[in-house]
Amino acid sequence: MQKPQSFRDKVVVVTGAASGIGAAICWKFADEGAKIGLMDADEKGVKDMEHSLIDSGAEAFAVKCDVSAEDECDYAIKVFIMRYGGIDVLVNNAGITQRSAFMETSASVYRKVMDINFFGSLYCTKAAIESIVERKGMIIVIESVAGVTPLLGRSGYCASKHALHGLFTTIRTEIRNAGAHVMIVCPGFVKTNLQTRALGADGSVTKHPQSTVGKQTTPEAVANDIYMAALKRKNMVVLTFMGKLGYCISRIAPILYEKIMARKFRSELEK
Repeated sequence: MQKPQSFRDKVVVVTGAASGIGAAICWKFADEGAKIGLMDADEKGVKDMEHSLIDSGAEAFAVKCDVSAEDECDYAIKVFIMRYGGIDVLVNNAGITQRSAFMETSASVYRKVMDINFFGSLYCTKAAIESIVERKGMIIVIESVAGVTPLLGRSGYCASKHALHGLFTTIRTEIRNAGAHVMIVCPGFVKTNLQTRALGADGSVTKHPQSTVGKQTTPEAVANDIYMAALKRKNMVVLTFMGKLGYCISRIAPILYEKIMARKFRSELEK
C-alpha cells in the first residue's frame, strides 16, 4: 500500500466540521493544500467555517447534513463527488456523548447516540466508499479510547464507539487488497464543546459535570497527530499519555483497569 507524500490537492471530507476536532482537522488538511468538504448539522457554523477557509486561501465547500439521516448523508457525499470528481479521504468525526448511569438511562438515549455516532459514520462511508476505493484513498474514524476500553457512566457512548471499532476494522480487511485504507483514531480527553452537549439519562443535555483523567489536549494537537499518522497510513492511533496508558493497562490487566476506573469515576455517578 503506497503511503502519500502529502495530501496536497486531495479531496478531504470531514463530518462534524463546524467546531472542535472536526474544524481543527479541516484547518490542518487545508493548510497542507487539501480541498476540504465540510459536513455538519449546524448550517450556520459549517458555512462560517467554509467562508473562513476560503478567506484563508483554501478550497472548501460546505453542505448542511444531519448524519443520523441516511438520505442527507447520501446527498452530501454525492455533492462532493460531483463537485470534485471523487473523495480521497473521509473523516468520520461527527458525534455526540452521554453521561449517566445505565440503570437510570432511557433506551431512547442509546438510540440517539447510536444514530449519530455509529449509523452516521456507516451512512457516510457507504455513500463514499466506492470513490475512496477507486482512488485508493482512506477512511479516518474518530473513535475514542472508549471504543477499546470500558468507560464508567458513559455506556451509550462506549457502546457506539465499540461498534465503530468492530465495523471499521472489518471494513479495513475488506478494502485492503484494493489499496484503500482505514485508520482508527482514539483520542483521550479533548477540550471541545462536545461535553457541553452531553445527553443525560432522559435525553436532555445534562448538567452533570464532566470528569477527566489527566490533562485535556487541544483539537489542534489532535488534528496535527491525525495528519502525521495519516501520512504513514497507520492502522490505529491512540493519543495522549493517559490514553496510551489506559489502553495498555486495559489490554494487559483488564480487571485492574476496571477497578482503577471505577474508583476514579464513582464520585461522578454518586453526585
